[in-house]
Amino acid sequence: MLQDNLILEHYGLNELNFDTIKSYRDRFAEVKPAHPWNALETKEFLYKVGAWGKVRDTHKEGVTLAGLLLFSEERIITEVLPQYFLEYRESKGNEEWTERFTSQDGTWSGNIFDFYFHIHEIVRNSEPQPSIASSLTEVLINMLIHADYNGEGGVILEKQPSHYVFSNPGLLLVPTDSVFSNTVSQLRNPNIVKLFSLLGLCERSGSGLKKVKQNWSLHHYKTPAIDQDVSMHRTVVTLSLSTQERQVSSSEKDTYNTSITDLGNNFKDVEKYQNTPENDVEIDSYNKNRYSYNKELIEELKSYNNNVNSLNKEDNYCNNESNLYNNDVNSYNKNHNSCNNEQEEDSSNLVNVENIDTKLWGIAALAREKKRLSPNQMEHIILELCKEKPLMLKEFAYLLERTPDGVRNNYLTKLLRKGQLQLKYPNQPNHPKQAYLFNKKDIEK
Repeated sequence: MLQDNLILEHYGLNELNFDTIKSYRDRFAEVKPAHPWNALETKEFLYKVGAWGKVRDTHKEGVTLAGLLLFSEERIITEVLPQYFLEYRESKGNEEWTERFTSQDGTWSGNIFDFYFHIHEIVRNSEPQPSIASSLTEVLINMLIHADYNGEGGVILEKQPSHYVFSNPGLLLVPTDSVFSNTVSQLRNPNIVKLFSLLGLCERSGSGLKKVKQNWSLHHYKTPAIDQDVSMHRTVVTLSLSTQERQVSSSEKDTYNTSITDLGNNFKDVEKYQNTPENDVEIDSYNKNRYSYNKELIEELKSYNNNVNSLNKEDNYCNNESNLYNNDVNSYNKNHNSCNNEQEEDSSNLVNVENIDTKLWGIAALAREKKRLSPNQMEHIILELCKEKPLMLKEFAYLLERTPDGVRNNYLTKLLRKGQLQLKYPNQPNHPKQAYLFNKKDIEK
């Protein structure tokens, strides 16, 4: 197996794709705007990040294997790694692919950096729930940094209506049963990990798949499955989008039946209020009581109480004064976290909905309604939002219903580079209250 820090003496800057390098440097500058490496020439920058190497004994230098994989092109990469191949394919359950592209297409670079962001965009547009999209890109990055690129079969992501399958050459370096709980990272490609981690896309803590499992559990999806094909020397990760069935005890059934009976007695009382605006508070109070039942009951009650929930949801979106629904959800999440520490979420990712007024919500409405907007449309929406007030990354993600990484990498970086936005704390890029401001000076120019 080739080490990714191998220096390829006969491969220089001419073998690299400068559009990819520019894209990487733009993202690096957005994540670390005050970093001294931003001022370096291309070769020195690549050396710092691990994409360029120097042979001390002979004074020779060249691209590292990691640098070739991230920044070169498919035709050149396969000169060194003949088995190298990347593929994304999607179908609706039949034998024909509705969408497919590979590293051999010739329409793009074919390197793993551009592959990641190409799929990242597809996932962001096709999965409306940011938490699901985030988990999918977490598994994608895990596959890319741990693949054995000298192995056969290539790196493949397949999307089916009911599941995703991630497949790559190379067996796990840790026991299969510890993957979702492991906190020690065993790295096959440490330089590739470094290159992605400098952009904040991965960590060396070994906790990536553990977070995915926790997130899948929160959505009540079947536990992610990992298979090791020893004969083919491949690792396959399957993420099902189907909910798992849970065995219910006799005591739970009794509680459930009693709850259903109580609901049947009370449902008519609620139904008469659902079209009466002045009784919204009473409806919210009713819903709050319903959340005191266990999660399984709530899922069952949705079919009965859909109209009430829809009315409340609409009120919460359109009327900033109606925050009872969100308070109920937050209350449920706190109770859920207190019962299961393994599924505890980082509170830094939570948005204070009191800071999101109806005007901001209205400005971002088009982005929520249409998952495929042109870059110009999305940038216009972001600028209009920032004209109202400085916004944090998590607030953009909430308003636009996009993943934080997607908003930052695809739009905020470009707007910062153009000078249309500026950071609230430009000298402290990792400030916990970092926000993006509309640059009024850009208009005055």
